[in-house]
Amino acid sequence: MTTGVIRLSKSGKSLFKDKVMALLPDGGNLNLCLTCGACSSGCPATGLEDMDPRKFLRMASLGMDDEILSSKWAWMCTMCQRCIYVCPMKIDIPQLVFNVRASWPRELKPKGIVGSCDMALRNDTCSAMGATEEDWRFVVEDVLNEVRENQPGFEDLQAPMDKVGSEFFLNQNSREPVTEPDEMVPLWKILHLAGADWTYGSKGWAAENYCMFLAENDRWKHIVEVKAKAVDDLKCKVWLNTE
Repeated sequence: MTTGVIRLSKSGKSLFKDKVMALLPDGGNLNLCLTCGACSSGCPATGLEDMDPRKFLRMASLGMDDEILSSKWAWMCTMCQRCIYVCPMKIDIPQLVFNVRASWPRELKPKGIVGSCDMALRNDTCSAMGATEEDWRFVVEDVLNEVRENQPGFEDLQAPMDKVGSEFFLNQNSREPVTEPDEMVPLWKILHLAGADWTYGSKGWAAENYCMFLAENDRWKHIVEVKAKAVDDLKCKVWLNTE
């Protein structure tokens, strides 16, 4: 049996954790951990890369900055915040993970997420699949016409585009119009049967934001601003994000 050697920082103090705490209200409660393990019990990423939320936080507390800043587990966390929900001390571990991601050089970040972020920045649809306004409009109209023609009871189904003054501005995951367009229809039917006043936008309609997962604040902010402007320009009351 072999044992590994854990090397702690000489000061026993995590400069990284202190930096993160300075960014959060009340320090994100990062010093209040009871090591109860509730966070790990419900985490979908527990066990991956021999890591879990409790271990990740304890390593930060022990000054193991180099280890947590190089751990691939930071990219396996879904940022679902389930750990905060079950934590009796409401410790913000996802914010710790977010700042770990922000500290990675861009060339070392997961290529798939980087590519999706960059794709979303190419035009004002914000689509991580690269769908343009013309692509989007064509797919919606094509699927809508097919439903009207072939599904009895839905001859009057609507999928409005750029309807000014609607109550709801609906976002759509851009994977669906590109690879699974029929998956958009059930939600249209629900909104139709509920008598909801809604619209898609030709701009800012993509629901996802991979730049957020990269922890790249300027890019994340830009995408949110494009989407918010699309909602404001159409004078919609509620931004309904399906993500």
